[in-house]
Amino acid sequence: MKTYDAAGGLASRVRHAWRAWRATVRSGAPLATALGAALVACLAVGRAGAEGAGPGDPVEKGRRIYVQGVLVSGEALSGVRASGVSLSGAAAACINCHRPSGMGTVESDIQMLPVTRPYLFPRAGDTPVAVMDLRFQHAMNVHHAPYTDATLARAVREGVNSDDKPMNELMPRYALGDADMAALTAYLKQLSSEPSPGVTGTRLHLATVVAPAVAPERRKAFLETLRAAVAQKNGSVMAGGRHMVSAAEIMLKTERYWDLHVWELKGDPSTWRGQLEDYYRAQPVFAVLSGISEGSWEPVQDFCTAQALPCLFPSVDLVPGEGSFYALYYSRGVLLEADVLARYLNDLKQGRPRRVIQVARDDEVGRAATSRLAKALEGSGIAVQARLLGSAAKPDFAAALKGVQGHDLVMFWLRRPDIAALQKAKLPAGTPYFSARLAGGELAPFPAGWRKQLRLVYPYMMPEQRVVALGAFEGWRRVQKIDLVDGPLQSEAFYAAVTMSETQAEMLNNVYRDYLIEREEEEIGRREAGKAEQLSRDVASSRTEMGKTERERIGNEREQMAADPSVVIRRESTTIYPRLGLGVGQHIASKGAYIVHFTGVGDALAADTGWIVP
Repeated sequence: MKTYDAAGGLASRVRHAWRAWRATVRSGAPLATALGAALVACLAVGRAGAEGAGPGDPVEKGRRIYVQGVLVSGEALSGVRASGVSLSGAAAACINCHRPSGMGTVESDIQMLPVTRPYLFPRAGDTPVAVMDLRFQHAMNVHHAPYTDATLARAVREGVNSDDKPMNELMPRYALGDADMAALTAYLKQLSSEPSPGVTGTRLHLATVVAPAVAPERRKAFLETLRAAVAQKNGSVMAGGRHMVSAAEIMLKTERYWDLHVWELKGDPSTWRGQLEDYYRAQPVFAVLSGISEGSWEPVQDFCTAQALPCLFPSVDLVPGEGSFYALYYSRGVLLEADVLARYLNDLKQGRPRRVIQVARDDEVGRAATSRLAKALEGSGIAVQARLLGSAAKPDFAAALKGVQGHDLVMFWLRRPDIAALQKAKLPAGTPYFSARLAGGELAPFPAGWRKQLRLVYPYMMPEQRVVALGAFEGWRRVQKIDLVDGPLQSEAFYAAVTMSETQAEMLNNVYRDYLIEREEEEIGRREAGKAEQLSRDVASSRTEMGKTERERIGNEREQMAADPSVVIRRESTTIYPRLGLGVGQHIASKGAYIVHFTGVGDALAADTGWIVP
């Protein structure tokens, strides 16, 4: 939106700095009632008063009407639908249907049309196109006469559009006075009127954030994967659209090159905010694409919220507890695993442990995970202990496992280096459980003598389905000659680039940050549902097709990909997660996990449970 994202010119830069400051000092001032208020709360954290206008400015007054449902007088906005249903306050705010970007949305066969300046007040020669989706038959694109201040007022008050036709009956009729109507009009005339910072006619600037203390091999694998995906995207644009570029982008000439900037953080998390601001000042970006941290991420989320900057699917173990409109995550990391394990234990009819002993590093992630599980098991009758390991390179597992008995469950919140150090430790009498998120999946160096007894809290797709689902990723990785170091991490980085490419294609020339988040919320579930259906068919056919096994069939596909790399991204992959979906105001795409064990055949797994959503 121009109001939040204006770039270019001294006045715009001053407004941008003022907005960032105000967003920072006002963060944490939520509004709350119903769905409309939930949307307002998400936006208020980073954008309350973020327009750089004083309370007496018409645009600020219009923003309050649009976002909060508050009139110039301070009274609640009220409206009545054609059906007679009355709405008031936050529930009546325009943002509920037309969304923060003003680009509208779709519910079933009902289209809430764009209300931004390019669509309401197009300039000479403007031909704005909202979506290229045959389901809507171009209904979301401009198909009415340009509005004037007078016809817009009539539309808002009487429900009659600029072509003298009745508007959708769901559109409330608002009895706005002249001052309120003038303020709302002023706000709409600047809403999403210019591309966001980090966007030019041919380029899209993106950043990825790398936190300190990430293991060097994981950092290398992450950056190598993400950079290769970005390079392939740019190669597609350069080649005129062979893959990772849609037909609509080619036809409307909206495809853009990606410039990926790596923002490396140093030192204590309390200093990250200043570092991020320095990076952003040197080069504003449209979005943060993925990212990696083995500890804190909250300063990054806070920065993105204050800047109204989308942060798409970073690979983090500890997701900040407070949500943000601008931050989307794969899962809640170790907090999800703690909740899943607690749900599993609470639901056991027999064989419940008397005691849960948690072994973890004494760091932010370890403390958060052990605390979450302890809280989730309160009132269960199961005693919970946390035995935190110090900072020593060689942890004292003998002390940590002292006194473990057969009726105990031992939950290990450990990363691969610590798991490797368990090789010399004695198998505890109690059943050992491990965090698959921290271990990096089933390929972690678990002690050979432990594998028959141990269990994993497993937030990923089962390997049998994954062989097919990640076939494209695996083929692409081999063609790119990228070593498999951490499968979950690398597939997350790859998918972040794929979903960004898909969403950018759907946005066409409407390159507004809020709209990016809205499209992800609306479309990721639909896209992944379609891929999941295809996955089920692929798995079924691979079991019967000419007697081939899944792995043989996928191996043949990979050979084809190696022979012709251009097919790699044509067959869209799903993620390592079995279910991804978002909704309005949601910021976690995968919400469950399995409890699994090794079958004894290589690294094969079998599920002890169904998909547990705590």
